[in-house]
Amino acid sequence: MLVRRSLMWGGQLRRMVAVDKGRQTRDGRVIGNWVLASIAPQDSRHLLAQLRPVSLNFGQILYEAGAKISHVYFPVNCLISLLTAVDKRRSLEVGMVGNEGMTGMPFVLGIGESGVRALVQGAGDALSMPAALFRIEFDRNPPLRRALFRYTYALMAQISQTAACNRFHEAEARLARWLLMTRERIGSDGFPITHEFLAHMLGVRRGGVTEAASALKRRGLIDYRRGELRILDVKRLKSSACSCYQIVKAAFERAQR
Repeated sequence: MLVRRSLMWGGQLRRMVAVDKGRQTRDGRVIGNWVLASIAPQDSRHLLAQLRPVSLNFGQILYEAGAKISHVYFPVNCLISLLTAVDKRRSLEVGMVGNEGMTGMPFVLGIGESGVRALVQGAGDALSMPAALFRIEFDRNPPLRRALFRYTYALMAQISQTAACNRFHEAEARLARWLLMTRERIGSDGFPITHEFLAHMLGVRRGGVTEAASALKRRGLIDYRRGELRILDVKRLKSSACSCYQIVKAAFERAQR
């Protein structure tokens, strides 16, 4: 019985992780986590044996800034926002992590505490392991180190570009960029969201988010009702996004070569 359960678990995990570039389901959703899938099977067996599937809920806080990182997470079809505090009432999204990466990146740099709040903004599945075990695996597994170093480059590029975007671009273009990046990381055209939450993510007043979302809706690019937002026209939404969308996308493509 134990052997059978082990085989079933191994098969389930491989299905969650294994992904070829361009491999998609009928609805266009990319399966898996890129960091894990980029490691050859002979180099990932020990790592995969220590990972466990978890379901992350919308609004769940994985880490607070300055708090100890207890687990690392490899998202499969969920989205995690990295937030920095402006003051006691306000915070701003400086990055997002989806199926292309991992949360708990300070551990890669030898730091056991989070520098940001990690907040689940798109519910879904992830693979997780205790941070202490991850640190041992990271030290002993060169392919894992290489994959995470490349992801670190891409995440740094995203954070830097987000800072510039928040300073110089209009709310409508920033919202379009944010929606496209969210779509790619959770593999869905629709997701629950509120204007208040978007205001926190983009660092603008709620009225500014409402105006930007209304403009995109009038043009038929998105639909929004009862806390659910759906992207209707991806091609035109890309035309409405600021240049930061393509810059960040290109950085991730370089990291994945």
